[in-house]
Amino acid sequence: MTQPTRRLAMAQWDVFTATPLEGNSLAVFFDGRGLSDAQMQSLAKEMNLSETTFILPRDPAAERECGVRVRIFTVQEELPFAGHPTLGTAFALRGETGAKTVVLDLNVGKVLVKFEDSDSQAAFGEMTQIDPTFGMQHDREAVARATGVPLQDFDDSLPIQTVSTGVAFAIAPLKSLTALRSLQINCSRAAQYLEKTDGKFFYFVSRETVNSNARLQARMIFYNGEDPATGSAAGCTAAWMVAHSVANADERVLIEQGVEMKRLSRIFVRASRNDNRVVNVRVGGHCIEIMRGEVFL
Repeated sequence: MTQPTRRLAMAQWDVFTATPLEGNSLAVFFDGRGLSDAQMQSLAKEMNLSETTFILPRDPAAERECGVRVRIFTVQEELPFAGHPTLGTAFALRGETGAKTVVLDLNVGKVLVKFEDSDSQAAFGEMTQIDPTFGMQHDREAVARATGVPLQDFDDSLPIQTVSTGVAFAIAPLKSLTALRSLQINCSRAAQYLEKTDGKFFYFVSRETVNSNARLQARMIFYNGEDPATGSAAGCTAAWMVAHSVANADERVLIEQGVEMKRLSRIFVRASRNDNRVVNVRVGGHCIEIMRGEVFL
């Protein structure tokens, strides 16, 4: 057997859950210095999770000023921002230090994660995303044709609208839990439609939920299958909820995702108002480390 030239330490975390084997899995590589873009992309494919992150340690003074440099990859591409990788990587960086905050330097800029400790359960982390940008409101008939979702399944009391806090999601409200559960998306046609608009992915939500404590139940189906938790989309949805009176300003509400996959994720979101602008989008949850290992290159 060829001897490896490098051993890369990594850990896997379940994000947006305090229960092992639930939530959204994330692979975190603790030192990605010296890896090429192609190697990072190949390692993300090897992990075969929604996302994989690479921490790039640098001078402590630079980290204090700018944050810890982190890059995020799906199995197909690098992302400027994603929610569950940001939260999970912040937990990995915090470790057992008890730090109250961790700042990540992502391709989208600096993202602050604050921690709340409790004697009764695992620590809770909350990230502050960049202020939202509201894009187009989509024609329901066009979205129905593009996705294959029946027109009558959409909630016509709320807009299908693109919102971005780093990655642009078209928030698509459905009328019922039945409609959400029966989603059959034509991913190829949906992607072609989104390429012609201002969105990258669809995020489907329902005000009818399994858990009566949840404000919304959500699903996100994309080129890598279904995502058990999408923190970036949840942040966009927090802004969308405040803008359209589904949630009050600064009200922390629960979005549940991954229910249909049996990977329950609990995403807590809130956003503020400043005059007519929605600002200060925050997305939080629990995380739990599930394994550690090394990858040989």
